[in-house]
Amino acid sequence: MRYLLLLLIIINLYSIELQKPKIYDKQKHEIKGWIMSEKLDGIRAYWDGKDLYTKNGNKIYAPIWFTKDFPSFELDGELWTQRDDFENIQSIVLDKIPSEKWKEITYNIFEVPNSKGNFEERVSIIENYLKESPNKLIKIIPQIKCKNQEHLEKYLQELINKKAEGIIIKNPNIDYFSGRSNEILKVKKFEDMEGQVIGHNYKDKKFRSLKIKLEDGVVFNLGGGFSHKERLNPPKTGDIVTFKYYGFTKNDKPKFASFLRVRKEE
Repeated sequence: MRYLLLLLIIINLYSIELQKPKIYDKQKHEIKGWIMSEKLDGIRAYWDGKDLYTKNGNKIYAPIWFTKDFPSFELDGELWTQRDDFENIQSIVLDKIPSEKWKEITYNIFEVPNSKGNFEERVSIIENYLKESPNKLIKIIPQIKCKNQEHLEKYLQELINKKAEGIIIKNPNIDYFSGRSNEILKVKKFEDMEGQVIGHNYKDKKFRSLKIKLEDGVVFNLGGGFSHKERLNPPKTGDIVTFKYYGFTKNDKPKFASFLRVRKEE
């Protein structure tokens, strides 16, 4: 029992509890006056004042030159290059031996964790820091005040047309919080989910689909979204894959599921 308690303490010490968005529902959520920004499709990274970590608490091995002029206070943001470039970003950021390709990466800030004040006051901390110590590697994600539902949908469509992933919209008037909350929401045209590959389906010796097991135990076949190259070399058994979908069937299986990518450990 003593060893179990010690293990739990150690796990807790290294866990990172950050803000997590819920899914936007226009029937439930009133977002007029909230702030909205593009949801960047990169690797989320928490800066603790000394090192960068993934959302799961794993250290990111950024080059010394990349972080040497970062502030001593906490930051939360996205390591990113450009839209529709996730696989490249992932290969750069999650490599334990940092490469020259880190020159493509910028750190895009959307929060200043555990600071006092509302959102504007918290963000002003990094804004003031960058005025005193300019850093081309650190960017602050632009925020737009949402007028109404129509404004939200128009902005979402504009971003999707540019191959963006979606929008994050949040209540700017409250103090910093951690965990999942209705005070911060993600808005997309589709939802995405992860599942584990537990098998492959072939027909006439040609790959047709993956057999996927979800966290809740539901198993289904994922056959859409694969490129010709990916069909010749599909994800392996045991891989965790991300796919997009549009709701669920009556049997709790994702509808119109389409493969997005294999997830590396973050």
